[in-house]
Amino acid sequence: MTATPTALAQEQEARLFKSLGRFDLLFLLIAAVVGLETLGQVSAFGAEAFTWTLVLAITFLIPYGLIFAETGAAFTEEGGAYTWVRDAFGRKAGAIAALLTWVTQPVWVGGSMAFLATEGWNINLAPISSGSFADYTFKLVFTWLTVIAAIVSLRYGKWLPTVGALMKVGLLVVFVGTAIIYAIENGTSGLSLGDFAPTATGLFGATPILLFAYLGFESGNSAAGEMKNPARDVPFGILRSCGTAAVCYLLPIFAILMVVPKSQITGIGGFFDATATVFGVYGGAAGPLLKILSVCLVFILMTQGASWMIISDRMQAIAAADGAFFGGFFGVFNRRLSTPVRVNLLSGTVATVFMLVAMQLSGSAGAIFGVVLTIAISTFLLSYLLVIPAAIRLRRLDPERPRPFRVPVSDRGFAIMGWVCFAWIALGSWVAVFPGTLEGLVGIDYGFDDVWGVSRATFEVFTIGTLLVLLALGAVGYVGGARVRRGITVAKPTVGTATLNTEGNHQA
Repeated sequence: MTATPTALAQEQEARLFKSLGRFDLLFLLIAAVVGLETLGQVSAFGAEAFTWTLVLAITFLIPYGLIFAETGAAFTEEGGAYTWVRDAFGRKAGAIAALLTWVTQPVWVGGSMAFLATEGWNINLAPISSGSFADYTFKLVFTWLTVIAAIVSLRYGKWLPTVGALMKVGLLVVFVGTAIIYAIENGTSGLSLGDFAPTATGLFGATPILLFAYLGFESGNSAAGEMKNPARDVPFGILRSCGTAAVCYLLPIFAILMVVPKSQITGIGGFFDATATVFGVYGGAAGPLLKILSVCLVFILMTQGASWMIISDRMQAIAAADGAFFGGFFGVFNRRLSTPVRVNLLSGTVATVFMLVAMQLSGSAGAIFGVVLTIAISTFLLSYLLVIPAAIRLRRLDPERPRPFRVPVSDRGFAIMGWVCFAWIALGSWVAVFPGTLEGLVGIDYGFDDVWGVSRATFEVFTIGTLLVLLALGAVGYVGGARVRRGITVAKPTVGTATLNTEGNHQA
């Protein structure tokens, strides 16, 4: 039971190559979703960051992974979450979900990843003065190398995420192992058991960052039409990458907290500070090793951004081809590469614009990094306010659809799992867009300028302004897709007496 794709969408899907195997998908998800950029940001909350990471792994990551392992194995049309929301709630809702998911990635690449990569180069390799010509050049080159990597045909480009994923896991293993050696030789930062006690401050502050870190494992379905066997491989990829992510966040966060005092952890520099500290055990070799680490980190960040663009650009291209984003111009997949080159270039342009705007923010590099990361977090989380309910509704609307992987619970139990995840997303979305508001309700002092390094007015103009611009873009884009939507002709067969109209709305 699905909405009928437009003629243009069906034409584009016919151009796809079946090139992704089981382990290709697994490494693509690890490369995209398991991030280093959030380690320092969440560790800045101290030992309770570890506690909240564990709590969310149990109460959010596990049910979320199970829900989308089932949904992703059952609904395997190219476009992933866009098609799920479209089928559950109609094309307008699908257009919003796709736009919020897609735009997160160029905002994140240009506004956060480029800043983190520059910081890594600046600290350990060669100084780059903030706002200098070299600073702009480095960020621009990083951004467009990421875009080019996403444009390469997936048949060959899939090896880049694979190498990035292996290098990322290897780097974290080296870091954690070195931290253990450092702790044995030099002791720890003096944490006590009481430091791990969760507080409301940690809940409101760390939740959106952790949710951002834990989300996206279903996004591989955006390339489901290019998988050799999505019904078999999607559950394998999602469940194993979720488990890998939990370990790759819990252990490094704990290691950072053990070797760097909370007062010295900064969002953009937390991971670098920790590596500089623990690599001291290598004596004179520490300097060269840190240089190698920085080169590896820049490469890892580039492959991470490219992996996300590979996934999210395909979703947006399918949305465009399906009449949900302008007149189909962005819905074309290159015949030779089988990649959505036009959306790739649009992503690079958006990333560049956002990088240039972020560079004009007053404040330190760490403050800019934190603000822009929060904008990416907010757009990403808001998309799941549609995606999770869509997964819940599709299980009820299409009970006869084969589900190669099925969570062993009733529809009610499945819905409860989904609404628990939804509640976490709703909390994370609110505190990402309006930080400090819930703290005031429970009597916690919240010095906005001290926390963010910018004024509340600057923060909200940048955050809410971005969301308003996106809503306007989405509305204009949907109106512009009317001509493409007229290409919908014959509806697909439906199950029983239930039907779907061309907008994907359920009717009896």
